[in-house]
Amino acid sequence: MNKTLLLIGFYLLINACSESPPTLPELPENAVILAFGDSLTYGVGASDGDDYPRVLSKLIGREVINEGLSGETSQSGAQRLPALLDEYRPDLLILIHGGNDMLRKISAQETIDHLNSMIAEARQRNIGVIMMGVPKPALFLLDSAEFYRTIAEQHAIPADLNTLPELLGNTEFKSDPVHLNPAGYRKLAEKIRDLLIKTGALAPA
Repeated sequence: MNKTLLLIGFYLLINACSESPPTLPELPENAVILAFGDSLTYGVGASDGDDYPRVLSKLIGREVINEGLSGETSQSGAQRLPALLDEYRPDLLILIHGGNDMLRKISAQETIDHLNSMIAEARQRNIGVIMMGVPKPALFLLDSAEFYRTIAEQHAIPADLNTLPELLGNTEFKSDPVHLNPAGYRKLAEKIRDLLIKTGALAPA
């Protein structure tokens, strides 16, 4: 009996680990991608050209526009995003937001509402969305705030909840406690590229 339960548990674990993210339409070569967020998108801690949108653009051969604003909260982001979506008309939105909310102890529900609003604005314009989870402030064992998983599942959007906690939990990839260094931003760009491949937005190299 115990052996059977162990086999069932192992089977479920394998399935969970191999679960594929939701799919996205393939991005054409002339696609425009909008990288939207706060200082992690802007590239605090990196020199010019080492921010993740610039690195990602070189990796995938598509235009990636950096619209990161250092210090921005999700409320301000939700107000800023619609005009940018109308200006750039991107094929894809990469959303990394909410970290400043947690640092300022803004309620999780407020952050959820604003992230939902951003995703809704993109969806209304038929723009695909992927999201990266931002870790909760902690001394050890960083994990993305749980609401990122809830939002991703609710909207059926591809999300990576592991990369930023792993990078920000490793001094090798940090410029300070809450920002990456050039090596960290490159890793972030590589992980986003990998997620785009998994979703079908990019063909494997």
